[in-house]
Amino acid sequence: MAVPHGMSFPIDHDVMFPEGVYLVGEIQPLTEYQSQEDRARNRPVRPRIDEATGMPLFKGMFADPSAEKDRDKSFAVLFAAKVQPVPPAAMPGMPFRPVILEGLSVQPRAESTGQAKWITWVVRATGMRAVDAPAGRGSKAAEKPAAA
Repeated sequence: MAVPHGMSFPIDHDVMFPEGVYLVGEIQPLTEYQSQEDRARNRPVRPRIDEATGMPLFKGMFADPSAEKDRDKSFAVLFAAKVQPVPPAAMPGMPFRPVILEGLSVQPRAESTGQAKWITWVVRATGMRAVDAPAGRGSKAAEKPAAA
């Protein structure tokens, strides 16, 4: 069976995160590596571009309370978007922001430490919204007709 290199598999938010997911910190733009020589010459920092979509990449750290192993409780999500995703407003008294990841997909990746090997996932999304916000265009909730 041939699976193209870099293949990503779409997955529903509720299937991957049955207890929800929480943004920890802020969303940051990813940039290309810049050498000391480049910095010394004041060359502009270039954004990292997603090979599949051609859009700039952004990264956020998230927490998954349903993860069984400690190494899976905190993970990065890559966003390929024209503009930097804006997280929902922080809830008073909560250090983390509950969010729904839209356009969610995963890509398997092999990890190893010494002789131990396991599969991890590169998690990608196209955007995010507040838990109580209506779904965006293209989602199942947005496609359902309104009840008359």
